[in-house]
Amino acid sequence: MKWVFINDDFFEEDKAAIQISDLSLQRGYGVFDFFRTVNNKPLFIEDYLNRFYQSAKAIFITVPLEREQLKEVVFKLTEKNNLPESGIRITATGGYSPDGYMPVEGNIIIQQQPLKLPPKEKYENGMKIITHEYVRDLPAVKSINYLMGVWLQKEVKEKQADDVLYYKNNVISEFPRSNIFIVNNNGELLTPASNILAGITRKKVLELAKDVMPVTARDIGTNELMNAVEVFMTSTTKRLLPIVEIDGKKIGDGKPGKITARLYELFLKMEQKETAPAAAGA
Repeated sequence: MKWVFINDDFFEEDKAAIQISDLSLQRGYGVFDFFRTVNNKPLFIEDYLNRFYQSAKAIFITVPLEREQLKEVVFKLTEKNNLPESGIRITATGGYSPDGYMPVEGNIIIQQQPLKLPPKEKYENGMKIITHEYVRDLPAVKSINYLMGVWLQKEVKEKQADDVLYYKNNVISEFPRSNIFIVNNNGELLTPASNILAGITRKKVLELAKDVMPVTARDIGTNELMNAVEVFMTSTTKRLLPIVEIDGKKIGDGKPGKITARLYELFLKMEQKETAPAAAGA
């Protein structure tokens, strides 16, 4: 049995519910965030909560819990469920709108689920992706609206790819659930600066990479992408995953690159440091 938190109480998962009049169901209106726990400890929780409250504010959703209250609920939920390696999803809905259109105080839903990271071969062999011309509505907001990403899954599977990268007017942006980085011929690490959701893993990689190589966030053209030496994606559940093929064209030598591997190692060390058990007497 797993526990879920809704608004002001914990419920058994199969008994947790909100009313069907909620704007999340009626209009697909809401925001969420998602982070991992390692050894029962939430990873980078402050960064995720910053983004969660920023997303809610941006689309006029009032979250019924203050930040410290929400953190307390998260810690209680991890104790009740005892899932050391897990994913925690926090959702703030548009609420029970009287006219079915105007957002009001939202409902908050906090769920926890067991989580499996990508298999080892994905890190060793790399990912194959396709591209699609599209920019999400309000890309800086972590919205529950994944209409295009879900709709494209049929094409992704038909082309035997792993994911789809968005671009607009020959400028790349993001994946439905991940950010993208490239290493160019000048040895620079680049990542898109506009029309993206600023990922927390992206943020940490940018911090780590500054001690390794020149780093720039700016617009990246599709030609620059296709001529990159290395390409990789970042996300909460993927960490860093190398990309070796885009729209049927090999990237570099068609194998995961050394810089991607180096940054992945640094990220793992950061993660381990963040989630290490506290020293006795500390």
